[in-house]
Amino acid sequence: MSEFSATPGSPVTAAPAALEAAQGHCRSLEQALVRLRRDGLVRIADWGGRLAAVLPSGGRLLAAGNGGSAAQAQHLTAELVGRYRRERPAYSAISLHAETSSLTALGNDYGFDQVYARQVAAHGRPGDVLVLLSTSGRSANLISAAVTGRTAGLRVWAMTGPRPNPLAEAADEALCIDADTTATVQEAHLVAVHLLCEAFDAALAPRAASRAVAAHRRAS
Repeated sequence: MSEFSATPGSPVTAAPAALEAAQGHCRSLEQALVRLRRDGLVRIADWGGRLAAVLPSGGRLLAAGNGGSAAQAQHLTAELVGRYRRERPAYSAISLHAETSSLTALGNDYGFDQVYARQVAAHGRPGDVLVLLSTSGRSANLISAAVTGRTAGLRVWAMTGPRPNPLAEAADEALCIDADTTATVQEAHLVAVHLLCEAFDAALAPRAASRAVAAHRRAS
């Protein structure tokens, strides 16, 4: 029997320390989202518009992260290959950490610092987009991937924690979340991923309408 229990219908009282921790976490996230809304929305909208130009023309998005950031990267690619809200074509988006045989082979043969850079060199093409997520901005394998991506002609975007950090410096552009804890940065990154998908879909809409008008004119 757990030491903490309650009879059905009775109020549950949280321990004061746990409640204060939860309130502090929520305050931290609220403050981070205020700063994201103030400082990051223009950048996210711009990224969405540029993705809407790259992916429908045959370009590709590559994404990577470590730990929880790997999950965020895979969340982004899943939304692009599938759909976010409205129905649309599938677009090429690959999470490099999900290539488990490649990842383990490269880690074994080249070292963990090269597990993403080698895949970027293999899959990336000039004009593609590489999105790298790191709460610290100090992961050596992501910094190496950023350098490789820029050398290969990819556009490298980073989502990180607070500046200054090496990944933000290595990328072409960075969205840096100003927050005190790893958890808060990661939660704000998820919001940024969803906002990027929103911006991508919004930018696609007028392009799709223009193509439909052009197709109608050709048919008539």
